[in-house]
Amino acid sequence: MVTPAIPPPEVFVPEPGPSVSAALTDANVRVTSAFSGAQIVLYGAVFDPETRPSDVVVIVRGPDQPIRIARKVRVAGLWINSRPVVFEGAPGFYMAASSRPLTEIASFSTLRRLGAGIDHLPMNAPEEERIETRYGVRDVVVSRLGGDYLEWRRAVIRLKEKANLYATDHEGVRFVDRGLFRAEIDLPTSAPIGEYQTEIILFQNGEPVSRRARTITVEKAGLERWLYLFANERPWLYGVVSVLIALTSGWLASVVFRRR
Repeated sequence: MVTPAIPPPEVFVPEPGPSVSAALTDANVRVTSAFSGAQIVLYGAVFDPETRPSDVVVIVRGPDQPIRIARKVRVAGLWINSRPVVFEGAPGFYMAASSRPLTEIASFSTLRRLGAGIDHLPMNAPEEERIETRYGVRDVVVSRLGGDYLEWRRAVIRLKEKANLYATDHEGVRFVDRGLFRAEIDLPTSAPIGEYQTEIILFQNGEPVSRRARTITVEKAGLERWLYLFANERPWLYGVVSVLIALTSGWLASVVFRRR
């Protein structure tokens, strides 16, 4: 009987030039009724034969969620909500950690291209946009929000920061030894369910020279997971069951208090 050969464990082989590698202490977070947040440690190493000065940026982006926001306006002496603005493509969670301030690591255009930092997050409000032809130029995108777009965008960021869902840490990546670094990812209790994309970027001379991607999965467990799947996969049945439970609870409460 021939014993099949066991393949050797995967070994990281550095790229010919400067490169970065990283791993997570926990790539799967299970959310139960007792969930009070989680802290995940990312650790990695920089490989560079010439030992040039390097910076590391870690970007964690949670599942995208549409954000509906409105503001108070005064009409005839009354304060009412304005027409809501819906931002699509905004991450439910976002964290940018770096070895020093991002503005000292790379240029504005480079950070914008990489979406590195809260100020460079792409957020669109498609319901407020339309395409027109202006001055003979076709396919010009015009926003109804106009100059107020930045104010609406800042409001979204303020709300997310207040809920601890958006964060920037200019000292979040710490080199603990030559070429070795670590970063901490704090997930609050309100962290959305889904897959989180973690990107580790190595910078040298203001340019990204190596990138690695890791995935964190946040999922419900136990009874919470069953209810979550039931509500999402059979929303109509879930609604009917919820109404029946509410009616039954009300009827039982009335019977108990009537006897007293």
